[in-house]
Amino acid sequence: MDSSKHDYGENFGEIHGILLYKDFIECWNDVEAFQARPDDLVIAAYPKSGTTWLTEIVYMIYKDGDVEKCKEDAIFNRVPHLECRAKEILNGVKQLKEMKSPRMTTTHLPPQLLPASFWEKRCKMIYICRNAKDVAVSYYYFCLMVTIHPDPGSFPEFVDKFMQGQVPYGSWYDHVKSWWEKNEDPRVLFMFYEDMKEDIRKEVMKLMQFLGRKSSEELVDKIIKHTSFQEMKNNPSTNYTMMPEEIMNQKVSPFMRKGISGDWKNHFTLALNERFDIHYEQQMKGSTLKLRTEI
Repeated sequence: MDSSKHDYGENFGEIHGILLYKDFIECWNDVEAFQARPDDLVIAAYPKSGTTWLTEIVYMIYKDGDVEKCKEDAIFNRVPHLECRAKEILNGVKQLKEMKSPRMTTTHLPPQLLPASFWEKRCKMIYICRNAKDVAVSYYYFCLMVTIHPDPGSFPEFVDKFMQGQVPYGSWYDHVKSWWEKNEDPRVLFMFYEDMKEDIRKEVMKLMQFLGRKSSEELVDKIIKHTSFQEMKNNPSTNYTMMPEEIMNQKVSPFMRKGISGDWKNHFTLALNERFDIHYEQQMKGSTLKLRTEI
């Protein structure tokens, strides 16, 4: 099949060899020149890896478990997405500039494209990593419901593009490996989606320790309850229903779809899974990063 990048058409382009939304690229100078503050926090991930879940947990930690403060506005306004531009609705750089410290931002950028000031100011960063197969499934449905994307075709066709890095933000393999290389930096916390699904209490406490916040059983309980999948799926401030339908059509697929590990088994055929595994081994050869495809 022809898996040319040009399938993405006029709404997409490349920045440093990575496929990205043209609206983001047109404002790239603003992103590169962004001035971080020392107490900024960066939450980074490859798309569809649990960014929203992790962000809401961290926001709850920052707000000492005050649920009402977490419901004051949509998550994409409370925690702007750094490189995001969407018509008049979203402008990550502008939103962040107008915010008081301490600020939080999310990003899907690999570390080499993150504004240099975040590294220079030695800001804390949290990276969440999810196994590639579940990411591919979730990304497929995301491409169906976010209207700017071209038709992703059949699931196997989309997986071919995914394996070749011909999707927005490029290669999953390059992304996770480049962030994994930052794992030795004490200001970077590398987390796994599967660990969060398996023992959320342990991971919330790990986050609180990293952020220098005191934990209590009551606070951790509150955070876990508020950020459960069902709570977030039903919460307009986290489920992206505040986003206009012409941008995200949740009638096609909900933004918060399943929130589980192992859904790939419902989508990968035996042949596709074998092909993916061979490619995965080639791409991850030499890396010490190990992920679980089920828990």
